[in-house]
Amino acid sequence: MLSRYLVNDFGNAGSRSHLRGVVAKEAVELARTQVAEVVDCRADEVFFTSGATESNNLAILGLRDWAVESNKRHIVTSSIEHHAVLEPLEHLVTHGFEVTFLPCGESGRVSADQVAGALRSDTALVSIMHVNNETGVEQPLTEIADILRDHSAFFHVDAAQGFGKVLEPLKHPRLDLLSISGHKIYGPKGIGALVARRRDGRRPPLSPLFFGGGQEKGLRPGTLPVALVAGLGEASRIAIRDHQARLTTNILNQDAALSAFTQLGAVVNGDLEFVLPHTLNLSFPELNSEAVMLALKGVADLSNGSACTSANYEPSHVLTAMQLEEYRVEGALRFSWSHLTGDVEWTAIADSIQIMM
Repeated sequence: MLSRYLVNDFGNAGSRSHLRGVVAKEAVELARTQVAEVVDCRADEVFFTSGATESNNLAILGLRDWAVESNKRHIVTSSIEHHAVLEPLEHLVTHGFEVTFLPCGESGRVSADQVAGALRSDTALVSIMHVNNETGVEQPLTEIADILRDHSAFFHVDAAQGFGKVLEPLKHPRLDLLSISGHKIYGPKGIGALVARRRDGRRPPLSPLFFGGGQEKGLRPGTLPVALVAGLGEASRIAIRDHQARLTTNILNQDAALSAFTQLGAVVNGDLEFVLPHTLNLSFPELNSEAVMLALKGVADLSNGSACTSANYEPSHVLTAMQLEEYRVEGALRFSWSHLTGDVEWTAIADSIQIMM
């Protein structure tokens, strides 16, 4: 798939005067349809970006002009969002916006009631992630969307961790803006999309963040990377096709991991009822996460937080926001796997950890 559009059909999807451009355009539009099918939206509501970080910025900062003109400068979000959401919001605060950060308890979830209680007449945006990138805890999007049915605020969801893994919630028509990344569903890195659903026939009033071309209906200029776009489309198609098989495989791995680690007294960070089956965030009593990762080097690749901030050894803002005990924050380890991981020697990993106790 990638090699075809990198080598043989190396056309510009914006060039309609020759066959290679037409072929590239067809590949892009097919991918747009394939992404749309995952969330049950229209193909022309999918805008390709470099990934969820850019999509988050476009969704949040792109509403700024409209919000100012409408005199709506209040935003509701959670305290456990990814930095790709938190930092654009911090930028808006410096420009006169007010942000309500919903607290998050030990469960790792916010509630629809919290959102309802925070809404105001001047609320322009509600931004709540689909699945937390550190704990794997799914947020109650459907319930929040139902709360927003009679409110004008736009609902943005950072869906990077849930797109293609949990299908139904992202199909809710009240989810106005969805940010996704290709590599999270085993597609190429460097490609993603922003879904901007129409409401009452009108697209969210987003302004572009940069300029220099009419691509993506003028919302996101620049020559599209056809090979990456096609890869995201194909990954989206396969995610739907193989959804149940992947789910089954991941559940088996999660059950095996829990069986091995709970015998060592490991504590799951986040309400296990809502943790997706490809992730576990665990803390081991009296063990420091850095020491455990060093001991497991060559045995397992794991992290103690977000992959985006793995070079930063500051305590996790997510676990801190969950108000966990200090030992759980300092000792937290994030294990994740996929249907491609194969058989994992969870017992061997647990044995290596037990030696440190």
